[in-house]
Amino acid sequence: MKHAMTLPETAVVLVLVAVVAAMACGRSADPDIPVAPTAAEHPVQEYSAEIAVALEAALTAYEDVREPLAQDRLEEAVSSASLLGSSLRMVAEVGQAPPGRLGALLDEAARAAESLAESADISAARKAFGEVSRLLIPVVAADSRLSGDRHVFACPMVKDGFNKWMQPSSDLENPFMGQAMPGCGDETDWTVAAPLSSSELESHVEYAHEGDISHYTCSMHPSVQRQEPGTCPICSMDLVPVTREEVTTGIFTVDAGRRQLIGVRTTAVQRRPVRMKIRALGRVVYDETRLTDVSLKYRGWIGKLEADRTGQQVSKGEPLFDLYSPELYSAQEEYLAALASQSAAKDTSAPHRSDYLVEAARKRLRLWDLRDWQIDQLASTRSPLEYIPIVSPVSGFVIEKEVVQGAAVEPGRRLYRIAGLDRIWIEADIYESELPLIEVGQQATVSLPYLPGKRFLGRVGFVYPYLEDTTRTGRIRIELANEKLELRPDMFADVELTIDLGERLVVPEEAILYAGPRRLVFLDLGEGRLRPQEIEIGIKSGNEFEVLAGLDEGDVVVSSGNFLIAAESRLKSAEGQW
Repeated sequence: MKHAMTLPETAVVLVLVAVVAAMACGRSADPDIPVAPTAAEHPVQEYSAEIAVALEAALTAYEDVREPLAQDRLEEAVSSASLLGSSLRMVAEVGQAPPGRLGALLDEAARAAESLAESADISAARKAFGEVSRLLIPVVAADSRLSGDRHVFACPMVKDGFNKWMQPSSDLENPFMGQAMPGCGDETDWTVAAPLSSSELESHVEYAHEGDISHYTCSMHPSVQRQEPGTCPICSMDLVPVTREEVTTGIFTVDAGRRQLIGVRTTAVQRRPVRMKIRALGRVVYDETRLTDVSLKYRGWIGKLEADRTGQQVSKGEPLFDLYSPELYSAQEEYLAALASQSAAKDTSAPHRSDYLVEAARKRLRLWDLRDWQIDQLASTRSPLEYIPIVSPVSGFVIEKEVVQGAAVEPGRRLYRIAGLDRIWIEADIYESELPLIEVGQQATVSLPYLPGKRFLGRVGFVYPYLEDTTRTGRIRIELANEKLELRPDMFADVELTIDLGERLVVPEEAILYAGPRRLVFLDLGEGRLRPQEIEIGIKSGNEFEVLAGLDEGDVVVSSGNFLIAAESRLKSAEGQW
């Protein structure tokens, strides 16, 4: 199929003619060309200036083919392929056709381009373009002046033919899938594996030398092992080879295309500051040091009740109730008698003989919880009271009341319990594994569901030295000021403690696989090679785990697609790896 040459094509040909003319004037070179187009690695070198210029022109023609294929424009791609073939042959003629390697490689690429120019459908054109790319990529990779400004991509959907291509832009435009899947593909390296037959490509056989294969097995049924290629007797799928290296070391290879299909992502192991957040459910309780019981040391009967309801707020020294007690009445009379005797003794030769009686009677009243002002009032009036007001020993709220008006009371019986709520406790349940990280004095943040957006700061006041038998959790106590009485006993609260653990080596949680008591990750060794690696993990911080052993900083591990990678590893690795 022949096409008229366009103005851009004419410009490229003129450039190539100029290069050939320059060579005819005596400027020639014999560069060191890569040994073969299928080498996995390419030595860094520089072509002669003439060859480099000619290759740049050929790569321009290559791009004129790639771009139309990405846009599904077959006629334009076929038209440009003729110029690409001519450009490649002219490069081969520079310097009187560089002997052997480069010349043969370019000649083969030119034939592939000419085949592309004769393609009747876009599928055939794309397959021929893949062959051109397979032959040109190692040539361009050998010289950094050519490869430095270009990107190589691989399409995982290509099953028949070569799946890599070059383009100057980093914005992916897939020439193999066109507008159906323009963004399909992933940037990859410049390596080119050995070409396979169509049957091998269709069955996804790994590149391996015959002597390196240990056995063949089925992806779905790893128990099937054969010494010769074939199909699985259970599901009829093609058997895949397992190399001796994969069996003995656990190392296996997953190419870039397959990684793209199963969504594999990798993450570097890093050392960075770790702050662990511990969250727990707490409950507001009374501060036990601010609980006071009111009881009596003598028998009596309740008169008027001042604190007559639970929840009532009382102040220190405020009357709670009036009490009639024969014993207390008798003790008042004894005190008044001692005072009278003391007054009479002042006019005798022993004026202080009754002082001890007054002090003894006064002390007895004080021991029965009468205040000094009450005793002074009794001494002032010189008249005993039938009903003595019993006052509150502290300020707070009545949380328990065990008496009613007219009730008889016995010594030692609890009549009231009064709690101070200006300071309260939060008791929180902590998982057993997190208890070693908590110390007395650590700051804690408390929030309540009914007060959104408000946080209270407190400190851990105590870590209880036992576990709850049923929940297997430990309990901690957080002390908080409560001047506005916003925190009320029996409320539920959310407790959060932030613990600074310093710098730690961490790995994403998604990268870790659990194999019984063992913890494994897949270590990326480069060039598509992976190896299961046993590690020891420590504490969890967010979505990361601390690594105690098994990895070093900078190691790269698989962090997504582990399930399918694990299946691949079990298929190809030694049993000891799992």
